[in-house]
Amino acid sequence: MKLTPRFFLHVFLPFALGYYLSYFYRVVNGVIAEPVALELGLGPATLGWIGSAYFLFFAAAQLPLGVLLDRYDTRKVAASILLLAAAGALVFAFATSAALLWLGRGLIGLGVSACLMSAFRAYAALVPPQRLAMINGLQLACGGLGALTATAPVELLLPLVGWRGLFVGLALLTLVIAVLVRLRVPEILTAENRSSDSLGIQIRDSLAIFRQPAFLRVAPASVLNQAIYIALLSLWAGVWLREVEGLTAAATADLLFWSAAGMVAGFMGLGWLTTRLHQLGFSATQVSIAGMLIFSLSLLILLLRLPIPASLVWILLGFFGSSGTLMYAALSQQFPKKLAGRVNTALNLLVFSSAFLIQWLIGVLIGLWPADSEGNYPLLAYISAFAAVAGCQFLALLWYFLAPRKPVTLESPE
Repeated sequence: MKLTPRFFLHVFLPFALGYYLSYFYRVVNGVIAEPVALELGLGPATLGWIGSAYFLFFAAAQLPLGVLLDRYDTRKVAASILLLAAAGALVFAFATSAALLWLGRGLIGLGVSACLMSAFRAYAALVPPQRLAMINGLQLACGGLGALTATAPVELLLPLVGWRGLFVGLALLTLVIAVLVRLRVPEILTAENRSSDSLGIQIRDSLAIFRQPAFLRVAPASVLNQAIYIALLSLWAGVWLREVEGLTAAATADLLFWSAAGMVAGFMGLGWLTTRLHQLGFSATQVSIAGMLIFSLSLLILLLRLPIPASLVWILLGFFGSSGTLMYAALSQQFPKKLAGRVNTALNLLVFSSAFLIQWLIGVLIGLWPADSEGNYPLLAYISAFAAVAGCQFLALLWYFLAPRKPVTLESPE
């Protein structure tokens, strides 16, 4: 399918709006964490547990979602699951306990779990391979716009509507986007790219993806690159800026805004750069790994607290925190086209499982240190927790360079 105005209006725009919403839900937690914690008396471990519910439910949906996207109408799958996000937003809005907040966040994560993968499944079927990284980058940039509006703009809006009113509005917006996806997007899967395998074979192929050396070599670095930045932007970056750097809520929201802006630029810029470098013989994987190396160095700068402007450090983390997403396009081109949905969701499962663990474990690690009389934790607690996850990223990159290089041994790409 050519990248015509009709494609962007009827295919790209509805999916882009869905992913915008998905990322807004993901990041807004970092801005509302303080008022929610103050109202309900929540500590850092509980905050991490509540925030991680989004990622846990999101991750749990990925393998069945991959089968659904390769087997059924993409638009119906995406629109139907979005209804769960609307329900989750309402549960969160009216929650009076940590357990209900956790359930609401979990339902939201489950409900938006198809927003990106349904788009990637559609683009894998419709977009020429040489343009796939660019279109995926544009899709991801729309999610970045969701992250942007979930930072400083939400901070300005909270005094007017409160965090509960905000989530009631998000529930209504979610319903509108679900209807738009269902009614505007044409049928994606055809006889050529729909999987005709039995459900048992589809499940077997899904599990086989995790055993492929080509997948195992790049997955750890890609997964941790995305999961660490997601865990930071959606919660712990705000806590770090307030507790370690001593910034006000408004200044914190501003820096989160600039970091999200860096992420948007990364999604668009790295996708464009990959398309250009492809003509010079460089692969999406090579561009991705180079970006992840710079992301790791930026984490090191943050931890060492070097005399570099905080805005620059967080913009770099945002820009290169998007590097791992290039692997979606890289991997989908190495596997048979009928497996495109399951390859993407296999990677996404690991990303959001890791984001769940990282967001929760950072809170647990910080909580290992005693708090002072005002409930504040020492600087060493935050540095140690962040250093632990940064160390995992360095090890994953080392694994990429040391792991054996073997091709995919499933059915050859069609």
